[in-house]
Amino acid sequence: MEIPSKTAFSVQNLLFHSFLRLFFFVQYLVVPVTADFNVTRYNPIENIAIDCGSSVGGKSWDDRPWVGDGNGKFSLIEQQNNNNKPSVVKAASQDSLPSSVDPSPYYTARLSYSQFTYSIPLTDGQKFIRLHFCPTKYPDFGDPSKKAFFSVKAGNFILLSNFSASLHAHREVTFFKEFCVNLDEGQRLNLTFTPSPYITDSYAFINGIEVVSMPTNLYYTSASDEGVPFVGQAQGQTYRLENNTALENMYRIKVGGGKEISPVEDTGMFRRWLSDDDQYLTKANPSALPVNTSIDINFSGTIQSYAAPKEVYITARTMGTNKTKNENYQLTWEFPVDSAFNYFVRLHFCEFQIEITKPNDRVFEILLANASAETQADVISWSGGNGIPVYRDYVVAIGKQQNLSIAMHPTPEWKTLYSDAILNGLEIFKLSNGVNLFGPNPDPDTTNQPGYSPPTSNKPNNNNKVVFGIVGGVISGFV
Repeated sequence: MEIPSKTAFSVQNLLFHSFLRLFFFVQYLVVPVTADFNVTRYNPIENIAIDCGSSVGGKSWDDRPWVGDGNGKFSLIEQQNNNNKPSVVKAASQDSLPSSVDPSPYYTARLSYSQFTYSIPLTDGQKFIRLHFCPTKYPDFGDPSKKAFFSVKAGNFILLSNFSASLHAHREVTFFKEFCVNLDEGQRLNLTFTPSPYITDSYAFINGIEVVSMPTNLYYTSASDEGVPFVGQAQGQTYRLENNTALENMYRIKVGGGKEISPVEDTGMFRRWLSDDDQYLTKANPSALPVNTSIDINFSGTIQSYAAPKEVYITARTMGTNKTKNENYQLTWEFPVDSAFNYFVRLHFCEFQIEITKPNDRVFEILLANASAETQADVISWSGGNGIPVYRDYVVAIGKQQNLSIAMHPTPEWKTLYSDAILNGLEIFKLSNGVNLFGPNPDPDTTNQPGYSPPTSNKPNNNNKVVFGIVGGVISGFV
């Protein structure tokens, strides 16, 4: 038998020990994902999805059932105009729709040259209302970009006025508008669609309607709560979101990229969480994107586990590791909004980087619309520990400006261990001005141009982004 040489044996021995070291290092890095036993989905009292213009309904691609509005479950009240034209149901020309369009509820629509109302019996309480639109060509009706201008009321609230779905669609074939309203005991939800009286042969249309109950005071102010800080107003002034207020969701974003969260992946309320916060960034140099898919998110803190999905809290955007640069700029997003309204802003936080474990580890300032919202934001102090989600609510008034900015900046060095800031998610709602929520239609000269995106300035080049992945909660953006 051939005996291996001492040199060969030494090389094999070295390789073997190197393999062992690598094996145990990998074992150390990879931590099994633990189950979130403390996550509870919300079970809404009402979960209604109406496929307008359909008598049979169907299931959307996410397997959610949609009920046809022609089955008699919902009262349809029609007010005929001088032309005596009742509402009709039409199917969209499927040749003009891409294969990416879900048939339920977008293949059919209810359209009318006259006012019509859906009257839906519901329990009392706070509800989500989502109106789905597919502004395409329908037989016997004019070009929607020229003729489909209408208003929508929910009870006394004017949700939309002189509304053009074509202009609001931007580059999308389909889209929806989301609102929050409260129903008092004994009320029905009456959704009224009225064609514009100022345009000849104008018509109203709707493809789908959702009504979903929400947890009491998820966004509204409870009776025992003092209210939400009113940023930019007198010191200590608060704002109460009472039941006589309606809200329109303008943005709901999972910050830090990754896959968006679809409605069925939400915590029972069918909210959609986008993941494209980078298109709203105006100052982000270099901007780190830490991710921790293995952390055991702990909802034992002050917020309910259905406030936002776990996936919102496992990604984030931070300022990066360059202390000198961080102290000389503000990490800033700008969101186009309608002027002359108050806005409710909810910022979601979760410290999951292993270095951040104690109060004062990461302390930063928050500004909304250039006004100070927090001078010493400390997520660990707010939540109680690493891996515990928390959110903070604010109300800010928008005057003549067209953008609502969210900016973050480290506090002075002597107040914090790391000169940095963090944000995991955000929600922005427009608050009704009396009974009005409607704003102007977007400018057709910009929204219909190919490649349109909300206006930004000094948007960083992708090459300047620093992306950090955290494996098993061991490696972090600070390494």
